[in-house]
Amino acid sequence: MTFERPNIAAMQGYTPGEQPAGDKAIKLNTNENPYPPAPAVAEALAAVHSEELRRYPPPTASEFRQTAAELHAVEPENILPTNGGDELLRLVLTTFVDPDETVVVAEPSYSLYPVLTAIQGCQLKQVPLEQGWNLPGNFSEQLQGAKLCILVNPHAPSGHLMAVEVLREVANSFGGILLIDEAYVDFIDPDKGYDSLPLVRELDNVIILRTLSKGYSLAGLRFGYGIGSPNLIAPMLSKTRDSYNTDLLSQRLATAALKSVDHARQGWDRVRASRKKLAAELAQLGMPCEPSQSNFLLCQVPHKPGAKALYQALKDKGILVRWFDLEGLRERLRISIGSEEENSALIDALREILGSTS
Repeated sequence: MTFERPNIAAMQGYTPGEQPAGDKAIKLNTNENPYPPAPAVAEALAAVHSEELRRYPPPTASEFRQTAAELHAVEPENILPTNGGDELLRLVLTTFVDPDETVVVAEPSYSLYPVLTAIQGCQLKQVPLEQGWNLPGNFSEQLQGAKLCILVNPHAPSGHLMAVEVLREVANSFGGILLIDEAYVDFIDPDKGYDSLPLVRELDNVIILRTLSKGYSLAGLRFGYGIGSPNLIAPMLSKTRDSYNTDLLSQRLATAALKSVDHARQGWDRVRASRKKLAAELAQLGMPCEPSQSNFLLCQVPHKPGAKALYQALKDKGILVRWFDLEGLRERLRISIGSEEENSALIDALREILGSTS
């Protein structure tokens, strides 16, 4: 006998990237930042006294909200701190989308989106991307009747960047909420001039997801936040989020990280440089990559040995990358940008593997 709701019994759960025990594996599979967080983060952690932990944390993470608002030139009322970016996704669904309403996502995209919509019992509409990972020309028409649209930008798993004007057109033509998942926004080349924050100031149906997991090297902290108009933020902040949804340690460390944005930017520059170099080296090995504005590369794998076999061969050598058993992705590997030493080890391993199969 099962006590699950029917939609829960029928759904598939989220499959996270492998997280091996110990530190021997070279992890290039979950888009973690290869460089440590700012020294101020460690200082903030050391400054927390155990006596403080007997009390509840600030309920709305007010200091973090103020810091984030100053960084993005908005008001604290525009900021919602969350337990990772994933909590923001869940909050938007549970706050604004009824079970019989439709959520639109691009396909392929972040595999958690279908999981969360299934939990909520929503209708999910997946719109296939066109060549070049672009939205189809009639995308706005396909939003008719939907309550929520989620677009990750830069796109995962390709790294493709949509222009702000494309997002503005979608939001303006849409009667529902547009959630822009900017988990990888910190790795965009500055010369692209990308800035979606004006959309929040101009429109009341746009919410932007940000996370400290990637750009600020705090994946283990699980801290994210939303940026949106007060009419979107307020009901989540005061009604639907968990009470004390972010803990004292997380609030202190996340605040210290944002205040040390200049240190984080140095890491972003290093990742961009490594991304360019690694893409060129992979192309020389017959593994051309999609142009990426994220901290990963999506590479085409030669028919021999094939992507699944190459994934396994690298794993056997202690190097983890990501292979997706999905249409359009089965002959590709997604590779996170690692440190210079990790990237070199990857290239050496690929030369050995591909040389033995040629």
